[in-house]
Amino acid sequence: MLKPTQALIAAGFALTGLAGCASHAPTAVPQAYLEGTALDRNAIGVSKRTEFLEVDISPVSSELTLKDRARIEDFVRTYRSKGHGPLIMSLPETSDNSQLAVSAVAAAREIAWQSGIEYSEIAGSSHGAGSDKSEPMILAFQVYDAIKPDCKSMAEYDVSDIRSNNEMPSLGCAIRTNLAAMIADPADLLGQRELEEGDGLRRQVILQKFREGETTASARSSEESGTISDAVKE
Repeated sequence: MLKPTQALIAAGFALTGLAGCASHAPTAVPQAYLEGTALDRNAIGVSKRTEFLEVDISPVSSELTLKDRARIEDFVRTYRSKGHGPLIMSLPETSDNSQLAVSAVAAAREIAWQSGIEYSEIAGSSHGAGSDKSEPMILAFQVYDAIKPDCKSMAEYDVSDIRSNNEMPSLGCAIRTNLAAMIADPADLLGQRELEEGDGLRRQVILQKFREGETTASARSSEESGTISDAVKE
């Protein structure tokens, strides 16, 4: 039998050995799993770019063509849906038809105003000074794009590796990819848009209906019903 002092020393060495094993034991859990969630590890990126529209100035025409007006209308609609900053309209300083260039900018401003763009949202500019060729009218605005995460193929993962009980690295990547494709305005991911004030009157109406035990859902007509058509049933 060991003496008491020797037994204590032996026990101390044993505990030290166990502590060393506990602190240096290999693990199958990556460090990334200890930081954030699966969605954090598959974040959606945001990039900013400039959307351009060039409208050629005809040397012989006195006004924009119907095709050019339609292109401007489509460009303005895109600005209304996802544009940021001012809608820039740049006048060419070098043109074979300076009168049309000026009237083209005026027509573009009118088209924008009729589409709901305030004049305060439009910024004037000029370009092409000293150019040796006739320059087009240019419209531009800033837009943001969502960048989906880089999802690896499932073939690159060893699904038989179950050394840890953690989720696979691919978890959440497909969700983020789908979300990036569905976001209406990626700039919202940057938190730039201010929240509008709520409709206090509408909120009071809903609250009153709730107190009286009435349905708070909006009334729907037969045309808005989700009922399957009899023609489809047949």
